[in-house]
Amino acid sequence: MPEWLQAGGWGLLAGLALVIGALVGYAVRLPQRVIASVMAFGAGVLMSAVSFELIDEAHERAGLAPTVAGAVTGAVLYTVCNILLARRGARHRKRSGGQQPSEQEQSGSGTAIALGAVLDGVPESVVIGASLLGGGAVSAVTVAAVFISNVPEGLSSAAGMRAAGRSKAYVFGLWSGIAVISGLSSLAGYALLGGAPAAVLAGIIALAGGAILTMVADTMIPEAFENAHLMTGLITLAGFLLAFAVSKAGG
Repeated sequence: MPEWLQAGGWGLLAGLALVIGALVGYAVRLPQRVIASVMAFGAGVLMSAVSFELIDEAHERAGLAPTVAGAVTGAVLYTVCNILLARRGARHRKRSGGQQPSEQEQSGSGTAIALGAVLDGVPESVVIGASLLGGGAVSAVTVAAVFISNVPEGLSSAAGMRAAGRSKAYVFGLWSGIAVISGLSSLAGYALLGGAPAAVLAGIIALAGGAILTMVADTMIPEAFENAHLMTGLITLAGFLLAFAVSKAGG
């Protein structure tokens, strides 16, 4: 199978986890503590992937300076975009309770939430495609980490959308669209970065890592902590160690 097709396929597969999570979150009324616990686990998985798959790889490719520059740039870009979207109603897009505004409460919030979902999903999809560069196999650890973390993201967000009165068509249309965008973003990561110098590629990988880590801190940890409380740290550690073990087993 051509590598470009593999890149798009793996990105789409990881994105489909959002649809699976959304289906569960919208159809099943899970206790808030359960949703928060799953979110904490997903946050731990992503933090491990950022540490051992993205930041570490960027450092191995080009050293400390491009890695730090890329990570800081990614964090700043994500934060700026997130602030702009938060002002338009997307601040609580991954919250499962009644925090998300309805369209009646804040006009345009549906569009802002959709754009926020794109903002959250693109960085991790790009690095899936980029991991194929150089003729190697796709990073199974990165795909697994994104897939595992996407399930609680879709679950929690869809539960919040249901609480805000959003329709099934909106919820599943949104997450299905994000899954497709994830595939396209992975394909773009492979196609656009193929001839990039090592320092540039390292910077892009680190940029994605910085953006993902900032996303975890801004949108996943708050949902996990509010309802899981003092168990959040232990559950997050479990996700972190699982992804770490998979990373070492795959290395």
